[in-house]
Amino acid sequence: MKIGKLGVWALTNEFTAPDAAAFAQRVEAWGYSTLWTPEAIGRCALVGSSWMLANTSRLQLATGICNVYARDAYAALNAQYGLAEQSGGRFLLGLGVSHAPLVEGLRGHVMQKPIPTMKAYLEAMAAHEYKSPPPPEKPKTILAALGPKMLELARTHADGAHPYNVSPVHTAMAREILGPGKWLCPEQKVVLETDPARARAIGRRTLGFSLHLPNYRNNFLRMGFTEDDLAGNGSDRWVDSLVAWGDEDAIRRRIQEHWDAGADHVCIQSLARGEKLGLTRDDEKIFELLAPGQD
Repeated sequence: MKIGKLGVWALTNEFTAPDAAAFAQRVEAWGYSTLWTPEAIGRCALVGSSWMLANTSRLQLATGICNVYARDAYAALNAQYGLAEQSGGRFLLGLGVSHAPLVEGLRGHVMQKPIPTMKAYLEAMAAHEYKSPPPPEKPKTILAALGPKMLELARTHADGAHPYNVSPVHTAMAREILGPGKWLCPEQKVVLETDPARARAIGRRTLGFSLHLPNYRNNFLRMGFTEDDLAGNGSDRWVDSLVAWGDEDAIRRRIQEHWDAGADHVCIQSLARGEKLGLTRDDEKIFELLAPGQD
C-alpha cells in the first residue's frame, strides 16, 4: 500500500449507499490516494468501507477511526484482513478509543484508561491468526493519536498515527515522537470561503463539540492554546489554527505546512457551507481544485 500525499476525509455515513459509491468514484477520479471515513454514529465504518471498495478499483479506504469498543480484537483483525484481501490490499485500518459520550452514553460500555486499553487491543490482534485466504501483503494499522503516550504507542505497536482536530504545530510534535518510518496522517478541515466571519462560523459549527471532549481539549492546551482561547465558542486564533479557509492558494499553503512539519499524508475534510451538515457538490469544489490527478 502506498498512502500517497493527499487524501479526502468525509462523513460518508451520511450518504445513501448509492451516493456513497458515487462520491468514492469521484474521489478516485480526482486522483486522491485514499478516502477516510469515521465511525461514530450511523453506518458501521467497515460496512461502508466494504461497499466503497467494491465500487472503486484504485482508491484506498481508511477508517478514521474504528472504535475499539465497537468490536473485539479478533473481529477487527478478521475485518481488516478480509477487506484487504477482497480489495487487493486497498484497506487501511485506523483504530481509536473514541470518547466517553460515544462509548458509555451511546454504546453502554465502561470506558477504560486509553493507553492500556489500546495496547491490550493491539496485542490481542497480533496474537490471533487469520484463518482465511490472506491479502497480498500484511495490512497496516494506524492509531488515532493526539497525546505523547498514544503517539508512542503508535510508534511501538502500530504503523503510524492519524491525528484529528490538529494544526501543523501538532504535526511537528507528533513527528518528533513517532520518529522516522511511521506514517503520520493528520486530518485538516478546509472551507473554500474568503469571508472571515462566514468561514469562522462554518468552522465553529463543526468544531464546537470538541471543546467539551477532554481528550481534544487537553490536546488543544498542549498545542499552545489557553483556557481563554477555549472559552465560549472558541477564539478566532483557535478556529484559524484548525480550519484552513480562504481561496485555493491559502488552503494549499496550510497543507504544505503539514508536509513541511513531517506529515506523510494529509486528509482534507471539506466543511459543509449550507444549513445541513451533509456535503453538496459546491462543498466538493475544493476537492476538484486540489485534485492530484492520475499518473
